[in-house]
Amino acid sequence: MPDHTLIKQQDQRTRPRGRPFAKGVSGNPAGRPRGCRDKVNRIAELLLEGEAEALTRKAVELALAGNPVALRLCLDRIAAPRRGRPVRFAMPPVSGAADLAGAMGAVAGAAAAGEITPAEAAQFARVVEAMVRAIETTDFDRRLRELERGKEP
Repeated sequence: MPDHTLIKQQDQRTRPRGRPFAKGVSGNPAGRPRGCRDKVNRIAELLLEGEAEALTRKAVELALAGNPVALRLCLDRIAAPRRGRPVRFAMPPVSGAADLAGAMGAVAGAAAAGEITPAEAAQFARVVEAMVRAIETTDFDRRLRELERGKEP
């Protein structure tokens, strides 16, 4: 009778551990051609060809009849999810690194007062940081040019 533990150990030694291919190299270098669609999608497209209007009408009818799934489907298509909205917020001007504290204080105050959401406050903070980096880079460039010309800043 063969010892199953030895067979199992032998099988494990012959199989490669971890990922069998080097990173970025697959077993099929040619791969699927770009734009190639799988059979299921092609068949579904052929079946639905010319039926879009009838299917849409049916979905609307079901939604109007109170079907919650159809209603959600229709509403999702009518009104796209909100990705962002214009925010009215008077942020103090930032003309240098010294203005950073005032601008960030205004952002924090607006978030605390509920004028803007915490996510919007974080986005404003990133804008302020980018502005300060741009100002500092411009200032550094100006000072470097003055030093190269032999002037003290």
